[in-house]
Amino acid sequence: MSQKNDTTEPEAPQAVSSQFSEQVVEERLTPNPLSQFSMDKDALRLALVTAQYALRATRQQKPPTLNKPTGLLVLVNGMEQAGKGTAVKQLRQWVDPRLLKVEATVGHAPLSYQPIWQVHTGAMPRHGDVMVYFGNWYADLLYNVMRIATSNNEDKKKQSKNQKHIDKNALPIAKWQAYLQQQLAELKAFEQDLIANHTRLLKCWFHVDMETLHSRLQDSEADPQFLYQIDWNSKTVIEKFNEVAATLLRQQDDWIIIDGDDKSAAADDFCHEVLHAMQMALVSSRTSTTESTEKKSSSKTKKSKPKVEQAPFEPVKIPKSLTNIDDSKISKSEYNDALAKKQTRLAELLRARQGRHVVFAFEGMDAAGKGGAIKRLVAALDPREYQIYNIGAPMLYETQHPYLWRFWTKLPNEQTNHVSRIAIFDRTWYGRVLVERIEGFATDEEWQRAYDEINRFESDLVEAGTLVIKYWLAIDKKEQLKRFEARQDTPHKQFKLTDDDWRNRDKWSDYVQSAADMLARTDTKTAPWCIIATNEKRQARLDVLDHAIQQLSEASDGK
Repeated sequence: MSQKNDTTEPEAPQAVSSQFSEQVVEERLTPNPLSQFSMDKDALRLALVTAQYALRATRQQKPPTLNKPTGLLVLVNGMEQAGKGTAVKQLRQWVDPRLLKVEATVGHAPLSYQPIWQVHTGAMPRHGDVMVYFGNWYADLLYNVMRIATSNNEDKKKQSKNQKHIDKNALPIAKWQAYLQQQLAELKAFEQDLIANHTRLLKCWFHVDMETLHSRLQDSEADPQFLYQIDWNSKTVIEKFNEVAATLLRQQDDWIIIDGDDKSAAADDFCHEVLHAMQMALVSSRTSTTESTEKKSSSKTKKSKPKVEQAPFEPVKIPKSLTNIDDSKISKSEYNDALAKKQTRLAELLRARQGRHVVFAFEGMDAAGKGGAIKRLVAALDPREYQIYNIGAPMLYETQHPYLWRFWTKLPNEQTNHVSRIAIFDRTWYGRVLVERIEGFATDEEWQRAYDEINRFESDLVEAGTLVIKYWLAIDKKEQLKRFEARQDTPHKQFKLTDDDWRNRDKWSDYVQSAADMLARTDTKTAPWCIIATNEKRQARLDVLDHAIQQLSEASDGK
């Protein structure tokens, strides 16, 4: 019996747009800000579905595409009774509803020890998807701002009469404008990082006048749960809300304001804006290779502005702290005595921190002792008090989100029922500027941009009250070989050694240089690095404990 040989060549990557006819690309996928003046409803519905499937195709594996997988997050906010629900309902009817994710939140006070955006990261759309998000982090922000802005003397009198019932989340006396401005600045940076990591944003603000609002509040239609938990029947409250909203919209110029006076017209406007946002997301997903294959259509559009070239990346001089490795020894008895005392003290400090979130981040050369240090760090704790995350190569679904997403979703979270508020990372978000840089898993643009993204991420955590403690464990190359060979000869440690570990020894100098660049660019006042450079495992473990004790002691003293 003869076998049929499969000689089919694998499909070559192609641009998503090449899957459609030139006419379809021109009519439905080419960005057109004037579409609402040239498209009837039937044409709009067809264009929405076409763009939706084209965006989804950016993440497909077979046939592969040249486009970068890209998602769209639509933030929906604004006045109540302004037609938000009607607009999203129409959008869902006009696209494939299976591929449109819709989430809604109601504004609450920000949770303790975490940035205002953190609780929302689990709802992020995958690359290739479109998601509409009612409320989102702006509902939390507006809820909190309105709490400050509408506080009055009557509230203060009530609190003074019964101090026991003061809201534990009450904010210190401060001008709401300053609080709003500070939070908007942080959110702007967060959103820019989302966009840079292929999650495009469309921010829609629905608005109606006070008369229309009151008329709709009094009609017979059932009202949805209000996003900001304020009294929409109060003229004073509405005036203050409009003042807050005007301040927000002035500071952020990327909001699309939709007039909700006519709900049907508002829904059409919203659908046009979503179409344009999907079309722009498709444009942003094109790689340089994709663009070169589409020169035939470039004559139909204006020439794009040349990209501003970044200054070439300058590696730093490798510091002696990474090369001068201590070789001093410590006796086992001396080590055990010191270890027990330090572990006891660390456990006391961690339990006295009053719920404050703590994040330990461990990085270092292969076999530098990260696992052993973590084991001694948690030895005196109950397993329910902490979570350990061993970070390796990302899963497929993790690559379909912004780079930091898989770490955002592992942070301590007040919204969960977990007892633990301590997260320990064995390898971290710094993989982008270490292994991904060296192995070519990230482009030059991606890993060079990551330093600032990581600094902003850690700064947001610290600003919210989280304690971030970072370690770099260094050993020399000779000591690494000694530990590799010991692992190879020890059955219960062989699983720690992989072919990649041996191969990475050939790139030792590259890893040391990338570590030097990382330390120079991410050793910040808010999240400094602790470098532990010793070939003595026991001493490294004691040094890790000493630094953790110092950081927690200073935090408890309010330093």
